[in-house]
Amino acid sequence: MKTIYKHHLFWPLCVLAALMLFNFIYSPDFFSITLQNGHLYGSLIDILNFGAPLILVAIGMTLVVATRGIDLSVGSIVAISGAISCLSISKASDQNMLSLILLSVLMSVGLSLILGIWNGVLVSAVGIQPIIATLILMVAGRGIAQLITGGQIITVTSEKYSYIGSGSLATLPFSIFVVATVLVIAALLTRKTALGLFIESVGCNPVASLMSGIRAHSVIISVYMFCGLCAGIAGLLLSSNVSSADGNNAGLWYELDAILAVVIGGTSLNGGRFYLLGTVVGALIIQTLTTTIYMIGVPPEITLVVKAFVVLMVCLVQSPAFRSAIALRWKTRHYPGEKEISRHVS
Repeated sequence: MKTIYKHHLFWPLCVLAALMLFNFIYSPDFFSITLQNGHLYGSLIDILNFGAPLILVAIGMTLVVATRGIDLSVGSIVAISGAISCLSISKASDQNMLSLILLSVLMSVGLSLILGIWNGVLVSAVGIQPIIATLILMVAGRGIAQLITGGQIITVTSEKYSYIGSGSLATLPFSIFVVATVLVIAALLTRKTALGLFIESVGCNPVASLMSGIRAHSVIISVYMFCGLCAGIAGLLLSSNVSSADGNNAGLWYELDAILAVVIGGTSLNGGRFYLLGTVVGALIIQTLTTTIYMIGVPPEITLVVKAFVVLMVCLVQSPAFRSAIALRWKTRHYPGEKEISRHVS
């Protein structure tokens, strides 16, 4: 029992279960899932479907954070990816051509990889601090997305493209399979090869890892490139789900939600050991919290305040120092005879 209590997934799963329980009490049909026309519908399915882009961005962010870095540009890359794909599709006479859809997807993914490499080069080769290097693309990228869209919302009428974000496969949303594929690939590369050890080594001590023969620069560029790829795919899911691209609002604040998901999942911002599955749970917590806020009818003007407060509580519950302080205070209050001992220990 003590081992389970100390597991990095224990508290995130408890918080997720508490959110689910609250939703069930507030709305008894929260867990109900129906099958209509070969598609599954329900609140749980919506959480997985709408949370897919955030999970993707958070997976990429996890590896960046593991190298003691940060990527603030993922929201802008999401917007650029969706803008490029929708722009190329909207200019075609036949928007349902499979070759056109594949070309637009490749263009978006390719540009996202280039933007990720750009961040990695600034951090590893040029030596700019990660928060500054990615802040450059965060600001400039949002402007690039608006230039691509001309400051307007680009709409498309391609059923094949909309399938990416709103289609169904084996009764489940197709986006779930996209996320599962990326997660499995990331897990295999980081846990079944030496890449994961290299990432953790660079995050713990980049100088020592370099002296031991690890190409720290290549590792850093690789994780930023992968993070850009994840953000690009997330942009495709978002834009295809609504069949439009909004350079101003697409992916807005995704970088902050992704960082929160990584931290909630147990990965330290100081770099080193990382937990991909914990990040997925953290992203599901954020998406479930968002769904809960909308369901109970919280006024839009205080939605972000409520969300920030709940996330703060989650982080405090996860903190060993905070739990130890609460336990010590409870013990000294209920067992006054041990007050001096506790003070001496502290």
